[in-house]
Amino acid sequence: MNLLPSSLYTFAKLWSVLKLFLIPIGGGIPSGVLMARDQGFVWQVTLILYLISDVILACIFEPILLIFISLSKRSVRLQKVGEVFKKVMKQTSSRYGTTGGAFTIIMIAFGADPMTGRSVAVAAGHGFIKGWIFAITGDMLYFGVLMISTLWLDGILGNGTSTTIIILIAMMVVPGLVNRWRKKTQQG
Repeated sequence: MNLLPSSLYTFAKLWSVLKLFLIPIGGGIPSGVLMARDQGFVWQVTLILYLISDVILACIFEPILLIFISLSKRSVRLQKVGEVFKKVMKQTSSRYGTTGGAFTIIMIAFGADPMTGRSVAVAAGHGFIKGWIFAITGDMLYFGVLMISTLWLDGILGNGTSTTIIILIAMMVVPGLVNRWRKKTQQG
């Protein structure tokens, strides 16, 4: 029996899904998608909740990034960290293009995470709004793939726990397999 008023109950359900989406590194995506579905939310609401989690992330990460940039201007060690980071980002982005344009940043955010996408956007000279739009777009595409995969697999298995575990394993294993396949096709 629900003792909360309808609007508070709905807010509590929305908040429970949003909290899962706020878990870093995508771990909350499959369980959040299944919880949203089980709570009766249509996929559009689930998508909006994930977008809200990305906006919250942007508001938290951006000041940290700006503080790091500011401190690195005064610290030789942090400047070296920044230089290493730029080299790594250049290597990472080389397979998507080296322009630091929208497609490159979107693909990096899709393949890594929105914080990495935003960091590349900063290095490419994109401001707050444009940089986060690119990074969040890539992350939303990633979320879309995971949401569809999670719902499809759960439709086959009918077991949310098994689905979540399989999707989480796939999230960790598939990128490595894709990289190996890329290296093999480039070599021979």
